[in-house]
Amino acid sequence: MLVSGASTACRALLAQGAAPAAAASLLPAATPALYTAMSKLAAHTSLFSSTTAASKAAAAEPALAEAPSTPSAAKADARPAAGTVMMHPGMARDAVLDGPSDTPTPTTAGGKLEGSYLLMHPVYSKEYLESVTPQHKPPKKLYEKVGYHAVQGLRSAFDLFTGYGADMNERKWLARFLYLESVAGVPGMVAGMLRHLRSLRTMSRDNGWIHTLLEEAENERMHLLTFMKLRNPGIVFRAAVIAGQAVMFNAYCIAYTLSPRTCHAFVGYLEEEAVKTYTRAIQDLDDGKLPKWSNMQAPDIGKFYWRLDEGATMRDLLLAVRADEHCHKHVNHTFSSLDADDTNPFSPGSVHVP
Repeated sequence: MLVSGASTACRALLAQGAAPAAAASLLPAATPALYTAMSKLAAHTSLFSSTTAASKAAAAEPALAEAPSTPSAAKADARPAAGTVMMHPGMARDAVLDGPSDTPTPTTAGGKLEGSYLLMHPVYSKEYLESVTPQHKPPKKLYEKVGYHAVQGLRSAFDLFTGYGADMNERKWLARFLYLESVAGVPGMVAGMLRHLRSLRTMSRDNGWIHTLLEEAENERMHLLTFMKLRNPGIVFRAAVIAGQAVMFNAYCIAYTLSPRTCHAFVGYLEEEAVKTYTRAIQDLDDGKLPKWSNMQAPDIGKFYWRLDEGATMRDLLLAVRADEHCHKHVNHTFSSLDADDTNPFSPGSVHVP
């Protein structure tokens, strides 16, 4: 009875906003257990109040500018040993890009735009875009040789299907681009999905790989959506895309489960071929072999995604896409050299290859 009455009084005081310490003072004669519980509640509330006050005070002070390009000592310890991978420079998310304005800027950083649902927006300087050239990593280890020869074998069939040859025109180039990007968008999503499931299954952290892989998948999909503004494929082409996606998804899913290293090496060599493809298309455009594209404006979706100038042309678009493929090549070759539990060395939004 005494305990019940004291408990009721305590609840009444708490309902009126009284501190738990005041409520606890009613209970010295009630029951030791209840009195102890109320005292602990008072102590926790006091701690919470002081912590909240400290947090508010800290928030009121001006925040120091963060420098993403300089990793902290703690993060540096978690990264692979120096010299084992070619790392992207830390890409600071430019304050202009993080603002709500949609006005293109000359910044060379990639990052998230406020008001955009996309994971990131790759942005390049004109000097960087012109500097990208085809590069090849000679396969030395067994998984690299498997990935390389798999790509070379598939390229022959792909060249035949897309009509790739010496007499390329705008229509043939678009057919090649569209099919290439519909396939290239699969590996990043599958790898990200499998690593996500692995993280859930093992109840452990992924160490940052998933975000980079999903950025890659989204980037390839944006290539496809941009080129779709220039050509709407027919039913036969779309059926071929569906068939190709079915084969690629299931084959890559099984292969990645068995050997992630081999799969990343495969994508690295696949992206090497993509860089060659876009380099030749740019050369054909410069040589006057693609007159319809000589003065054609880039689609608006491309201007928004790559933050291109208002007067950006097809050449500017092809340069940006080639730079993206160059980045994917570097990322996947690097991933193929890492263990599955290593820390991802790439910052979110990184797009430049050193």
